[in-house]
Amino acid sequence: MWKGNLTCKHSSFIIIFFLILCSANSIDIKRSEFPHGFLFGAATSSYQIEGAYLEDGKGLSNWDFFCRIKGSIANGDSGDIAEDHYHRYMEDIEILHSLGVNAYRFSISWSRVLPRGKFGGVNQEGILFYNKIIDNLLVRGIEPFVTIHHFDYPQELEDRYGGWLSPRMQEDYVHFAEICFQSYGDRVRYWCSINEPNLFAEFAYERGTYPPSHCSPPFGNCSAGNSDIEPLIVVHNMLLAHAKAVKLYRDRFKSEQSGVVGIVVHSFMYKPLTDDKWDMEAADRALAFNTAWILDPLVFGDYPPEMRRYHGNELPKFASEERMLLRDSIDFIGINHYGTLYAKDCIYSCCICNDSSCNKGSDRAIRGFVYTTAERDGVPIGEPTGLPRFFIVPQGMEEIVEYAKKRYLNKPMFVTENGYSSPQNQVDDYHHDVKRIYYLDSYLAFLARAMRNGADVRGYFIWTLMDDFEWSNGYSVRFGIYHVDPHSLNRTPKLSATWFRNFLSNCSINHVESCNSISLMNKDVPMPQSE
Repeated sequence: MWKGNLTCKHSSFIIIFFLILCSANSIDIKRSEFPHGFLFGAATSSYQIEGAYLEDGKGLSNWDFFCRIKGSIANGDSGDIAEDHYHRYMEDIEILHSLGVNAYRFSISWSRVLPRGKFGGVNQEGILFYNKIIDNLLVRGIEPFVTIHHFDYPQELEDRYGGWLSPRMQEDYVHFAEICFQSYGDRVRYWCSINEPNLFAEFAYERGTYPPSHCSPPFGNCSAGNSDIEPLIVVHNMLLAHAKAVKLYRDRFKSEQSGVVGIVVHSFMYKPLTDDKWDMEAADRALAFNTAWILDPLVFGDYPPEMRRYHGNELPKFASEERMLLRDSIDFIGINHYGTLYAKDCIYSCCICNDSSCNKGSDRAIRGFVYTTAERDGVPIGEPTGLPRFFIVPQGMEEIVEYAKKRYLNKPMFVTENGYSSPQNQVDDYHHDVKRIYYLDSYLAFLARAMRNGADVRGYFIWTLMDDFEWSNGYSVRFGIYHVDPHSLNRTPKLSATWFRNFLSNCSINHVESCNSISLMNKDVPMPQSE
């Protein structure tokens, strides 16, 4: 059961401390600064919260398998039970309703719906589970914002043909997407095809920290893999899978269901380490090799020219019919943004990774010959969080949105993830997570400024609703606005949950004491028009 009263009636010292913090940073964002119909929600993903890893016909996923390899996950953690959302989904939907959100982003477990992919049948228990989530959200006025594929897929597809390294995975994905459109499309209007193809390719096939754990030196020491080539192949297959699924949706489902389909990209912002022109070019190149790697093909039909220049024949080529399929195959851009890094050129200067926030391999084409770090002359770019490359740089939100606005002709955008993880040595993450409040409030303020400057942003999702299984970090990294007790699994609201509810009720943080009586926001959200 979740515990705690979601009102502003906290002890006076917390309120005073928070007001001092906010006043010192001169930030006070209100819900009314965003347009009517703007989606505000929280985000989760299936493997990170559901548990029930072999219940009701679910098959083994790549993460179920990976978590059983000793040393793969911090503290030997796994998602076997996770937050037990599979059994507590009604409780979690009530939490969402109590917050006053009008949207909820979640993902569908591929191995729960199709335990063996195309090699087996549809698991009706899995279909039913997500039907119950969708129906109960809609009854409460909460818009389902559904991610089809968020890192997890049936292990059998990896065993049979190597997963995303094989073109065969494209057809398996399209089959899965078709089942989702058929089963849920009459009620789901917002679809994210694939979550963060760029990050998945980097962690799974360049650094080897996600399954199937492929890598090669200097990026890591894995039993298999080629860090310079395999990420390019994986993203190539993911992009074509996305485009084929979108074509299927537009040809067979859109006329009746009237939904929109986008993709989600992990998007750091980059600043030049120095004023040197080479570092300025390196910052632009880092954006091309990270964000534009995914989005350029889906908007313009081919990879960024920056990547073609430095990769040459290593970068896969699209056939003419594939370019036509890819071009304009997204209705919106999903941006997952957490922080900003410095970028240093490695073409005309030597790059040595000598701090905890940099990654090895910066002098390779796969990294765009760019060294990225959060430090300059020993000084961090912002306040640290619970992850070594995530630092608090609020203006980065405005800058990454502006970048997408200019490069992609102001295509509609959603901030599909933005959130704060507390440093592991801090104790303020239980009830009194004031730094998370400051993070969310300040990033929202810069998002609002980007929108005032014309950016077509239509929604914002906090990562995440509750502390969860954070991939290779297990449960040691905490992003949630709800605390989950590791033994009882009881949910307890942190102070940030109260802040979010007050924000959604248009209660500014500098007038928190006047917000003891709050009504839920209007949840009537119009459908965005695809462009």
